[in-house]
Amino acid sequence: MATILVVEDEKNIQLLTKAHLKNDYNVITADNGQEAIDIFYSEHVDLIVADIMMPKMDGYEMVKVLREYQNDVPVIFLTAKASFDDKREGFASGIDDYMTKPVNYDELLWRIEALLRRSNINSSQQIKIGELVCDANAYTVTKSDGNVIDLPKKEFELLYKLLSYPNQIFTKDQLLSDIWGIDTDSDDSTIKTHINRLRNKLGDIPEFEIVTVRGLGYKAQVN
Repeated sequence: MATILVVEDEKNIQLLTKAHLKNDYNVITADNGQEAIDIFYSEHVDLIVADIMMPKMDGYEMVKVLREYQNDVPVIFLTAKASFDDKREGFASGIDDYMTKPVNYDELLWRIEALLRRSNINSSQQIKIGELVCDANAYTVTKSDGNVIDLPKKEFELLYKLLSYPNQIFTKDQLLSDIWGIDTDSDDSTIKTHINRLRNKLGDIPEFEIVTVRGLGYKAQVN
C-alpha cells in the first residue's frame, strides 16, 4: 500500500483528507512544511498532498527544498489559492498537480492514482518490469523464472528508488539523502558497497542493469 503524506495546518481539513484516502493508502500527516520535510527524510513517502499557506514553512518553500535535493516524489497542492499567479508559482516550485478547495475527493483519488502510476508506484507497492516484480511490502525481487530474492532493507530501498525512475541518473548525495536520510553519517562508500551487493545478487537479471555514470552517479537502465 502506497504512503501518502498529507500536509495541512487546518486540523479539520487534515482529518477529512485522511478519512477519504485511508481506505486506499497508508496516510501520515504533518501540520506544516518543516514537519513534512522531517517526516519525509525519516519515513518512506510515495506522494505528498499539501496546502500552501502554513506556518513555519509554506508549501512553496517545502517543495523547493525537496527539489533542491532532487527528490522527485509527486506533490499535489490542495489549496484555497486559486489565482493564475498562485498556480504559476506552484508549478514553478516543482509541484505535479494543483487542486483548489473545496475539494472533490473522488477527483483527488483519480489524480493521486495517475501520479503514482506515472512514477511506477502503485497501491500494491510493486514495480513490474517485464516479468520482474519488486515488492516493497516484502523487500523481495521475483525473477522471470519465479525465483525470489530477499534483500536487506537498505539494498531494497536503493534498488526500488532506481527502478522507480528508470534511466534517470541519481548522484551519490541524492541517494544518501533519499535512502539514509539528510543527516546521515554514511558517505559515498556506503552507496558503492550497496550498489556492488545489488549487482552481485541481480547481475543475471536481463530486464535491467545498474549503470555507473562516470562523474555523475548511478541509474537503472531498463533493457
